Amino acid sequence: MSNVPQFGLSTRCVHAGDVRDPQGALHAPLYNHSTFGFACTEDVLDVVEGRVQGSLYTRYGLNPTITALEAKLADLEGGEGALAFSSGMAAEAACFLAHACSGDHLVCVGDVYGGTFELLRENFPGLGITSTFLLANEAERLPEVLTERTRMVFFETPTNPVLDVIDIAAAARAAHAAGALLVVDNTFASPVNQNPLALDADLVVHSATKYLGGHSDLTGGAVIGPVALLAPIWTWRKNLGQIMAPEVAFLLARSLRTLAVRVRAQNATAEAVARYLASHPRVRRALHPALLEGPSAAIVGRQMHGGGGMVSFIYDGDAAATARVVDRLRLFAIAPSLGGVESLVTQPVTTTHHDLSAEERERRGIVGGLVRLSCGLEDADDLIADLGFALGGAGSA
Repeated sequence: MSNVPQFGLSTRCVHAGDVRDPQGALHAPLYNHSTFGFACTEDVLDVVEGRVQGSLYTRYGLNPTITALEAKLADLEGGEGALAFSSGMAAEAACFLAHACSGDHLVCVGDVYGGTFELLRENFPGLGITSTFLLANEAERLPEVLTERTRMVFFETPTNPVLDVIDIAAAARAAHAAGALLVVDNTFASPVNQNPLALDADLVVHSATKYLGGHSDLTGGAVIGPVALLAPIWTWRKNLGQIMAPEVAFLLARSLRTLAVRVRAQNATAEAVARYLASHPRVRRALHPALLEGPSAAIVGRQMHGGGGMVSFIYDGDAAATARVVDRLRLFAIAPSLGGVESLVTQPVTTTHHDLSAEERERRGIVGGLVRLSCGLEDADDLIADLGFALGGAGSA
């Protein structure tokens, strides 16, 4: 069912990438094998030399459970192909390393996951790869910071954790004018809410641990895009041993079948929670794409199909007072990560962005009072009541 855009998203979530098993299994089975046998040497060479698509060795990704998952991922993002990885950071690292080397330059726009900051700022300079960091509201400066050595522009949208939106099509025009690739982390939006490849991004990356997995029971990553750009990434994945395990690929394919249903429900819940927080007297500011106004709202209208399940807010207090609010929540579990069926809460200063300097956090608006919520599949009224209890009792906690 790959490359069949006449079907709707929910249908493709269920069926894309599946090849009916000879035993009649409705979806690709779990092939928990490290290697696969051949009838003769000629058959081996056909697969090794690329004349025939087939199973060979799981570390290479040539395992039918993994390749079926990759076909589904490619279909959902509208890409020619996809590569599955052991984690989102593995996917990002392989993507960067495949398309940049010593002497090259990257541009990172807006807030990104703390591990991504560390990779670009701490690890890559030792390899001779430098990076320029722009704030989300500095995206219009892209043309002036791109150089002849810039190989890639990278960002998340919406951003982590303040949920800024960045104009994908505009960034693509700037990057391509300078001969650079545009790579978009689509983890927060998911393919349900946003399709960067349709907006001229070159590659899309995901932490599959989040919305794609959706049940907080797997760790994985993915890169999706044109086959020609994926080819060097495949080599890095193979040689660094970053392949997703077949068991995880099987679980992820299971989760993708309910992706559209889950994310659309989370969209509605998160918007209701965001609007409640926006009206609360102890909340300085609520952050969600549905609350944006002016040019940012116009970007949302052009490139997103839903606001997503993430909500952030700035409490009217310091980090310690905010922690007391967080500690009073009963339905929201205090935990990193996001996108699961259960609602989670975290203060970015204590988790995802803890390792950034205080000055860098302040520059990016990641203050002590910032709280990030991942809205799950609970009833919106119950989550709102939980927040009301926590916020109402914060002063006396």
